[in-house]
Parts: sequence; structure tokens; C-alpha cells
Amino acid sequence: MTPHQKRIVAEARRWIGTPYVHQASVQGAGTDCLGLLRGVWRAVLGQEPERVPAYTADWAEPGRDEVLLRAALRWLRPVMAGHEAPGDVLLFRMRQGSVAKHIGIVGMTGPDPSFIHAYTGHGVIESPLSEPWARRVIARFEIPQGVL
Repeated sequence: MTPHQKRIVAEARRWIGTPYVHQASVQGAGTDCLGLLRGVWRAVLGQEPERVPAYTADWAEPGRDEVLLRAALRWLRPVMAGHEAPGDVLLFRMRQGSVAKHIGIVGMTGPDPSFIHAYTGHGVIESPLSEPWARRVIARFEIPQGVL
């Protein structure tokens, strides 16, 4: 792991135990999955690259608007499937045919892969990247070392 990757994973793990709060991004007080990524970004890179507008829990599913995917493509670097590394960002579709609306940060790769994420009802946890989760991943991204 590079120092940059180690820093991302260490920061994400600092958030473990933070309660789930929709639209929040305060370590220890409350966050959602996007808020976790925003908090890690602030700790590792500094100021967030754009203001995040208010968003609903359904992530614009009724209009099938890929808001989260478009934002990821603006600020993160795509990674090919099978080339994930610790510290990379995973984007999930929670149901087939729905918009992408969940984010996690790779904690470990290899035989026991894991990801760190803020999950409704659980808060920030590190979960195994089991087959049910892995099949929902639709994109993988690297957090840049500087602003793109």
C-alpha cells in the first residue's frame, strides 16, 4: 500500500462507530455513506471540491438520475474491475436497474476483502466484501493525491 492509500484507509477506519445520519458528515456525530467519503476527502486532501446540494435518500431513483456516478466521474479516477486497492472508492447499485446510491472505501483486498461504509441502521462499519455486496459494485475509483 502506498502512503496515500494507508492514509485514506486509516482515516476511514477512524470513522467506524459514527452513527448513520442522512446528509451528515461529522466524524463521531453522524454521517451517511457520501458524508464518510467527504470526511475522508477533507482529512486527506483538504477542502471538498464542490458543494454538495441537499439530496434525498432515494438518490433521484424515480427520475433515474445518476447524480452520484456523475460526481464520482468528476472528482475521482476510474479503476478497472479486479484492480482495486485499499483506499479505493466503490460505487454500488442496491437493486438491479436502480441508480447508484451507496459508497464504500476498500479496506482490504485479497482473500478477505473488506470495505468501510456508513450503512442505515448500523452507522460506519467495516464489512466483508462478500458476493452479495461485490455483485452490486458498478464502478471503482481512486481518490486522487491532489485536485484533478
